[in-house]
Amino acid sequence: MAEEKTRSAGTMTEDAPAENTVQVMFLPEGKTVQFEHGKMPYEYHGKEESILDVALNHHIKLDHACGGNNACTTCHIWVKEGAENLSPMDDDEADRLDTAADLQLNSRLGCQAQITKPGKVVVEIPAWNRNYVSEEH
Repeated sequence: MAEEKTRSAGTMTEDAPAENTVQVMFLPEGKTVQFEHGKMPYEYHGKEESILDVALNHHIKLDHACGGNNACTTCHIWVKEGAENLSPMDDDEADRLDTAADLQLNSRLGCQAQITKPGKVVVEIPAWNRNYVSEEH
C-alpha cells in the first residue's frame, strides 16, 4: 500500500485502505490515521470507535466539553467523505446538532458518529472549533 500523499486543489488523496482497515483523515491539518476496524482500544471518548474516540486515541485535538456524552456541540465536525462508513444519525444527535454553530448538511457530532465498517472517512474540524482548541480552553 502506497503511503505517498499528493495535494491537488487543496485536497489530499491516498490509496484506498487495506481490507478491514479504517482510514480517517482530519482536515485541514491533513493528518491521517489508520487502524484495524474493531481493534482500537476504547478510551471512553464518546461512543466506541466514534470520530472523537479515534481523534483522541491518535492525539488529534477535538474539543469535547461534555466528555463525549452528547450534551454539547463542541465536537462538531463536517463529514467530507465516507459518511456511508459511519453510523446513521439518531434523533438525540440531530436534536443536539440543531443548537450547533455553522450547521451544515454534512454536520455530525464526533462523539456520536461511530465507524461501522472499514473504509475511508474524511472529516473537517470547523475553523471556529480549531481556534478554540488551539487556545487550550
